[in-house]
Parts: sequence; C-alpha cells; structure tokens
Amino acid sequence: MFRAVKWIVDWGLKHRDLRDVTKLGVDEIQRGKGHNYMTLVYQLDDDNKRLLGVEKGREEKSLERFFDKFDEGTEGKEKRSLGIKFVCSDMWKQYLNVIKRRCLNALNILDRFHVKGHLTKAVDETRKLDVAKLKTKRKEKVLTKSKYIFLKNPENLTDKQAVKLNELLRCNLRVIRAYLMKEDFERFWKYKSPYWAGRFLHEWCVRAMRSKIEPMKKFVGTIRSHRELLLNWFKSKGMSSGIVEGFNNKVKLTVRKGYGYASNKSLQITLYHTLGKLPQPDFTHRFW
Repeated sequence: MFRAVKWIVDWGLKHRDLRDVTKLGVDEIQRGKGHNYMTLVYQLDDDNKRLLGVEKGREEKSLERFFDKFDEGTEGKEKRSLGIKFVCSDMWKQYLNVIKRRCLNALNILDRFHVKGHLTKAVDETRKLDVAKLKTKRKEKVLTKSKYIFLKNPENLTDKQAVKLNELLRCNLRVIRAYLMKEDFERFWKYKSPYWAGRFLHEWCVRAMRSKIEPMKKFVGTIRSHRELLLNWFKSKGMSSGIVEGFNNKVKLTVRKGYGYASNKSLQITLYHTLGKLPQPDFTHRFW
C-alpha cells in the first residue's frame, strides 16, 4: 500500500502545475518531543490553496531545498520564485533570510497570528512573575486558575472567567497592566494606512517600555526590530496566513490519525497525498 501511494505522490509532484503561484505561506510544525521540526510551504492564492512543500528541519537549508525544487526547470528571469508577490511568515530569522534572497519581488508579511502569539506569551510570563511575587506574601491564591483568562480573547471567556477577570481588574498587578496593553494592541490591526498604524505602534511601544514590565519590554524589542515587515501587513491589504493555521491543524490531525510516523519521508508522502491537491494518474486504459 505504501509503495502504491508513494508512486502516486511522486507522479503527482512531477506533473503538478506550479504556474501562477503568487502567494506563499511558510511555517513549521514540531514532530513529537525535542527539536524535530518540519518546514511547510503553502500556496495561498485565492483560487488555489494547497500544500506545496514539506522539508525536514527549520534551518535556512530547509527552505532553500524547497525553492530549489520550486525553481527546477526555470532559469534567470523566468524563475518561479521571482513571480512570488507575497510571502507570509513568522519572525524566524532563518526563514526571513531565505525569503529575502530567493523571493526578490515579494512583499514579506509577518503573520498576525504569530505576532499575537508573542504578545500573549509576554502576558503569561508577566503572570508567572506576579505569582512568584505573591507567593512570597502568601497571596498566590489571587491568581489561581487565571492563566487562560489572560490567554483568551474577552469574547471567548466563560461566565466564571469573566467574573474572575472583573475581580482581577481591581488589583494593582503587573499582569493586569500587561493584559490591558495586549487588548489595546488590537487597535493596531484596525488601521487602514501604514503611516497611522506606524504612529500607533510607536506610541504603544513607548507606553509598554514605560511600564517597566520586562516581558512586555522584550516584546517591544522584537517588534521594533521587525517594524517594516510588520507594517507590510497593511500594504498587502491585510493578508493573513490564517489558512496556514487551518492547514497546520489538519497536519497535526493527520499525524494523530496515523499514531505517529516512523520517518519524515512517510509523513511527507501522506501530507502531499492529503493536502497537496496533486493530479492523479489515469489508470483507465490499464483495464481495457
């Protein structure tokens, strides 16, 4: 069975049409424990969303391997990678380096979901600092069962969590100030103009630095170093790799259904078969 599926996938990869690919999404997934990653590249064009590449690791060479295959058979000004207009990725430096080298005509956009993830992580680290401080005063119960209150969007809170949040908002804790800054940052995504979005971002960063909350100051350093890429989100009219998150969930589900895979190669074949929208060989003539 495996050899049959592998043959079909190999045939499909050889005969798929890679013309008119203009939007890419790049992300990684972790396979099991340890630093076992795979780089995933998706096509995000409006008329065609599919898995284009699965490469072992998340180093520069991982994404370079994808572009080598993607450009295979094309040279010079005809390289397929030069036709890419938008690439949506996270802040992983190795990916940013390769995208800058290979997609010379593309606008690199930082994914909104990953930016929000970094900010949410900063809020959670602030909560941990407050819990440690409250323990020294034997008042740690104040933040008991509050972790997911700060991680969720307000509209997704349960009734009990909403009541707990209202109680916590009366407390003078660093995590409350960090949480309020996180919610205020949501205004950033509602701007239409890159200029005014940049003004808001600058003012928000100044307030966050003045808060003297170390995890928030660390987040400010991260987004300041990626400011131009972050503002590209507005130049692309709000392009998001939300579809990438959906694909990644399907990948994780595939791994669970298979109860894990013995090798990266077997997982690659499965993912191409289920998410790659590969053309299928015509076997009709074999049975006549």
